Amino acid sequence: MPHKLVVLYSEPDDPDHFRDYYVTNHLPLVMNWPGLLAWRYSFDVAAVSPGSATKGEAPYFAVFEADFADAAAMTAARASPHGQQLAADFANYATGGAVILHYPVENVTG
Repeated sequence: MPHKLVVLYSEPDDPDHFRDYYVTNHLPLVMNWPGLLAWRYSFDVAAVSPGSATKGEAPYFAVFEADFADAAAMTAARASPHGQQLAADFANYATGGAVILHYPVENVTG
């Protein structure tokens, strides 16, 4: 079953440094992550209240998503030397911390 990893980054101490470092240094590391099928990110994170189309302030500064073939592939990728390098690089830009989620993706057709 496909598996997704999501990183929700909180507001960093220096947003400009975060953006620059993330794009220039961290994302090039992501591109070579073993087992990674697809990835995407955004600094334009917005919140919408249920039942409202009004854009509100989001509790997160940035979001990253990674797709893997299954949970085992994601676990192996995170445990790999490259995955450990990505995790260690976190301290270089994400001073506000982050929430990391992962889950199997249910496919719905219809």
